[in-house]
Amino acid sequence: MDEYLVPSGFGEDEFVEKKSRFIGRVWLAESEEEALQRIQQMKKQHYDATHNCWAYIIRDGAVRFSDDGEPGGTAGMPMLQVLQREGLYNVVCVVTRYFGGILLGAGGLVRAYTKGAKIAVDAAGKSMKRVWTALYVPCPYTYYERVKLEVSAFGGIVRKTDFGAEVELELLFPENQAQPFLDALTDLTAGSVEGMETGKEYRAFPLTAV
Repeated sequence: MDEYLVPSGFGEDEFVEKKSRFIGRVWLAESEEEALQRIQQMKKQHYDATHNCWAYIIRDGAVRFSDDGEPGGTAGMPMLQVLQREGLYNVVCVVTRYFGGILLGAGGLVRAYTKGAKIAVDAAGKSMKRVWTALYVPCPYTYYERVKLEVSAFGGIVRKTDFGAEVELELLFPENQAQPFLDALTDLTAGSVEGMETGKEYRAFPLTAV
């Protein structure tokens, strides 16, 4: 299965540019129908806004955008380009504008809608969707800190830690990193600590957790 980036969740942020208020929002959307629902939700919530511009990218599906009344090419396309630069899929972004009475010009609009999309993406965070291999690793307390460092070095995630007679770890690794981690674990502990594969999962985890 492929690996790709998606938003970690809902993200929202806003700023004011020459008295115009811009509110950027990003959601995870697994289908075009879900993306369109989010757009309609914002149009209803901000029915009094001057513009509700949007863009979305559905993996193996539609890629669309709208300037919603702004001059052509100044809003939806710059927002879409932000999503593409960030490498995101299954994502929908809406930037709402309340006009403040001062014209921004084409260049100013492009910068404003680009910023609106970018701050929303940053607020949402990014997750990597891929196949993860789950491992169970029991280890003595003397090796606990070293093992955690190795987990990080191989791009793994500590999902659960139980402290008993020894430390029992539930770990997740990118599919191609599980065996190299187990090999490194054997070298590190001279074979005294062994891990066991317990399954595989296809899901997304925040990059900050990796």
